[in-house]
Amino acid sequence: MNKSIVSEKSVKFSVRIINLYRYLSNIKKETVMAKQILRSGTSIGANIAEAQCASSRKDFLAKMQIAFKECSETKYWLTLLKETDYISESEYHSIVSDCDELFRMLTVITKTVSQSL
Repeated sequence: MNKSIVSEKSVKFSVRIINLYRYLSNIKKETVMAKQILRSGTSIGANIAEAQCASSRKDFLAKMQIAFKECSETKYWLTLLKETDYISESEYHSIVSDCDELFRMLTVITKTVSQSL
């Protein structure tokens, strides 16, 4: 899996998460879950960026594994936001599909690197 593709997708996803945070904070007046999803959703891309400057393959893998875990956490918060009616079913499906795509990409990357170590 090309690192630059996952990096680009993580940046676009982070932008969507930031916009979701603004919507939740300003329109829905929800702050606790909004801050949680902002942290986990933007952390995915931050860890991918760190991985690209890793000092070793093990360091690269560790950063990608963190991004993978943050992606899983973000999906949890998205599900919780949908289940508590802060976001609609269609809003949920729109953004969770991007999250799932990142999750699949990170799964392939972490498995491939793990097997090569």
